[in-house]
Amino acid sequence: MLLHRKRPTAFTLIELLVVISIIIILMGLLFPAFKGVQDQAKRTQAKNDLSQLVTAVTAFYTEYGLYPIPSNLVGDNSQPDFTYDEGNSNATLMKILTGKDDVTNPKKIAFMQPSPARQQGAYGLQSDDRFFDPWGSQYRTRIDINYDNQVRDPVNDSNLLTLGVLAWSPGKDKIHVYNSPTDPANEDNVYSYK
Repeated sequence: MLLHRKRPTAFTLIELLVVISIIIILMGLLFPAFKGVQDQAKRTQAKNDLSQLVTAVTAFYTEYGLYPIPSNLVGDNSQPDFTYDEGNSNATLMKILTGKDDVTNPKKIAFMQPSPARQQGAYGLQSDDRFFDPWGSQYRTRIDINYDNQVRDPVNDSNLLTLGVLAWSPGKDKIHVYNSPTDPANEDNVYSYK
């Protein structure tokens, strides 16, 4: 009687390497699609935040009869509008809209309650009251300070928009070029009015 030895069944090293290679190739094919979904989710979040920001400023106007602008600009008709951006930190605006500034917002009404940021420079409301977009830049807000219901388009200053307030995010590249409608740096920006 002949005895046949059974070989143990297992993966060989080559078979294991082939399986790992296939998994790596599939992950490489899926990564761009996943990245695109993430980018679209960030754009949607930014658009939502911008809508809330504009609504909060409008609600402030409805409550107090004026826009939340620095006190030294109240009654100054020499400028058509005021912009909270990197130069004029949006922290002042966010303190007013979240009810932390009891001089400009004496009723301490929270017109907006953005999510707190998990870390410094990340998306959300920072501990210093700056409000950041999903890409880590401050949201920008332009407010009509001479109350003619017109603000300059942040992409083209010569174009006046019939709005009392607008807001935008510089987008993924974190760059906003003022008065340059054809600059490719503005293509990824997210606007409240578009």
